[in-house]
Amino acid sequence: MNAPDSAVDITDTRLPFLKRPPVLFDKTQEALASIEKHLGAPVLVYWNSGGGAVCDNDVLGLYELLHHSTRLEKVYIFIKSDGGNGQASLRMVHLLREFADHLCALVPLECLSAATMIALGADKILMGPIARLSAVDTSLRHDLSPLDRENERVSVSQNEVERILRSWKNISANAGGHPFESLFQYVHPLVIGAVDRASMLSIRLCEEILAYHMTDMDAIRRISNTLNSDYPAHSYPITAREAQRIGLNVEALPSVVNDELLALNRLYSEMGQSAVTDFDENNQHNNRILNILERSGLQVFYQVDKDWRYRAEERRWISLNDESSWHRVEPGVDGPKVSKIHIS
Repeated sequence: MNAPDSAVDITDTRLPFLKRPPVLFDKTQEALASIEKHLGAPVLVYWNSGGGAVCDNDVLGLYELLHHSTRLEKVYIFIKSDGGNGQASLRMVHLLREFADHLCALVPLECLSAATMIALGADKILMGPIARLSAVDTSLRHDLSPLDRENERVSVSQNEVERILRSWKNISANAGGHPFESLFQYVHPLVIGAVDRASMLSIRLCEEILAYHMTDMDAIRRISNTLNSDYPAHSYPITAREAQRIGLNVEALPSVVNDELLALNRLYSEMGQSAVTDFDENNQHNNRILNILERSGLQVFYQVDKDWRYRAEERRWISLNDESSWHRVEPGVDGPKVSKIHIS
């Protein structure tokens, strides 16, 4: 039997035994300084934990790093992310190009989906031996999307719809009717229309991002269409060799820089570790750093800080006492100075 909602008092989320991730500003700054010394130019960081994603608020977080800077001849950006909102990627690329004449992406690990779009905005992409980009075809979770067994809306992709239609055509070449008659029983027509629109948007975003440093429109269209429709899975690993094949300006990361980026990633992974405090089987507190942006002298990160309660009758978790926010970390007299910043 599930405990009633009043069984546990979790209104005070400031309890001292709550698990919290560490803020490793001194160590990340030291690692960043070493990487800049090897590359001979400023390095920015855009890093997501497993629960983080590219989002519009990251644009403002990036602006926090850049708005006091003068225009620079060359800037490197270390990108590690599983993706997110492609429109935010375009805005981030636009902002980066406002401050840098030449932009170079550092990709030692995964740089997927919307993060691949950010990398497309760089004049050059340096990839390590285990690095991967990905396709950028769009999946969409719509208000009318089908429900899964947890009563949550599922994502539908253009690639999935096209494969259904292609399979129907191959199997039912001589059959009457139309595949949409059956498909509409499971996927609302407005969802299919929205997915098609999102796919067109993804291609347009890639084209506009590439146009920041490419002038050959045929090459821009070819790369954009390849990334949106040529791969059998959204997560298909585009290695450095494949990225070069489709026309991207990709070179190998120097081994010493790759090793130092992986070491920096381990520090960020420690900051981004899951920190969940369980009160009982139906109540818990989550405190986790999701997105980290950093440059020399400044770190900005988004931290989840809220309670969760499971409502069995709705088969879902609901959040309570949400104090999630962005934080700014700077050097201080007695150590790193951490303060909240309000981004919305």
